[in-house]
Amino acid sequence: MVKMFDYCRISKTKKIHLFSILSFALILSIIIFISNLSSSHSVAFVSKTSSHQPLKSIFAQRPLISKKKETDHEAYIIKEEQEVEDHVNLVPPFNLTKEQRISWFKKKLPEFSILKSTRLSRQFTSRVNKFLISRSCKVQFFMTWISPASSFGRREFFALETLFKSHPKGCLIILSSTLDSPRGVRILRLLTQLGYKVAAVTPELSFLFNNTPVEFWFDDLKNGKKDPGEIPLAQNLSNLIRLAVLYKYGGIYLDTDFIILKDFLRLRNSIGAQSVSAKGKWTRLNNAVLIFDKNHPLLYKFMEEFALSFDGNKWGQNGPYLVSRVVERLMTSTEKNQFNFTVLPPISFYPVDWIRIPGFFMKFNTRTHSRWIEAKLLQLSGETYGVHLWNRQSSSMKIEQGSIIWRLISDHCLLCKDIYSS
Repeated sequence: MVKMFDYCRISKTKKIHLFSILSFALILSIIIFISNLSSSHSVAFVSKTSSHQPLKSIFAQRPLISKKKETDHEAYIIKEEQEVEDHVNLVPPFNLTKEQRISWFKKKLPEFSILKSTRLSRQFTSRVNKFLISRSCKVQFFMTWISPASSFGRREFFALETLFKSHPKGCLIILSSTLDSPRGVRILRLLTQLGYKVAAVTPELSFLFNNTPVEFWFDDLKNGKKDPGEIPLAQNLSNLIRLAVLYKYGGIYLDTDFIILKDFLRLRNSIGAQSVSAKGKWTRLNNAVLIFDKNHPLLYKFMEEFALSFDGNKWGQNGPYLVSRVVERLMTSTEKNQFNFTVLPPISFYPVDWIRIPGFFMKFNTRTHSRWIEAKLLQLSGETYGVHLWNRQSSSMKIEQGSIIWRLISDHCLLCKDIYSS
């Protein structure tokens, strides 16, 4: 290299030419040096399948997040993934005999976290009492959420928004171990920061069912003596929890797939009819909304029927069909005068049947359909307290802009974000 750059031996006539060559060589050397330096700093982007051994980045000594926080975050992700996996795996295989299903259930019992008493669940009574008393609730609502927190989406959040739009001084307790978590706190924070009274609380089922007709049924279930059936157990437990929490506390139970249009303050000891005959007599009731005083005898009757006729193989057997059976029997019995309750017409909570719910999500660009939408909205504004969305049928449907559901949510939401992307 010294000989190459010995200018004394080079002819003066070639100085300009050599200067150009030297300049180019110098620039090339700088580019190569920078390139090598850059490649050593970009090892984080080297594929794990590369045959080259990457150099250690100098940034490895300066993590952007502490190890403790990273560990907590990883643990939380693992917990959420486990919740989803548990929710899927705790549905029994199809085509098993009763004996085989009971055997399967006994083996899976340790994985049914909702059946267990934990440190958090044992605080249920004190937490609920403190929440209801300290918030001076004008009306108290209850919901259940047994699915993973990650599946509580915009559609469910709209139900909370419309509830508080109609009941700004109301309180809502969501009985849920999955939402009683950091993720649940983040979901509900959008409302709590605005001053609305909502909390998720892990339920203690042994307390809720204690001294009720389902106490011994629950003991048999925990001991593996009951056939859970092919229907997901979480669904049937939700049917039972709503009855027990109203019996213990009184108030209003709501499914999470409701749009609330007006306040319930004038309603008391009421259940809604889902359908009526041509003569106007109800043919089926539904348990998606229940409004009852504490210790109401009809709730007791519902729980008695649950324990006596439980069948986990028939959809609706322990829910809508159960309340229908009990009330129908009471109507023809000598006991009916001992029960003080009202059956509200379908327009109150179920103004559209589950078969026709798709029409509420769609916007048709014809004059006839536009007139129908306006007429339906006018009817709902006068006679309807809430609209059941029948999520079992509509959860995958988009809310089209201008549809009935879009109009209802737009008029009754609080934050009103991403309505027709849900």
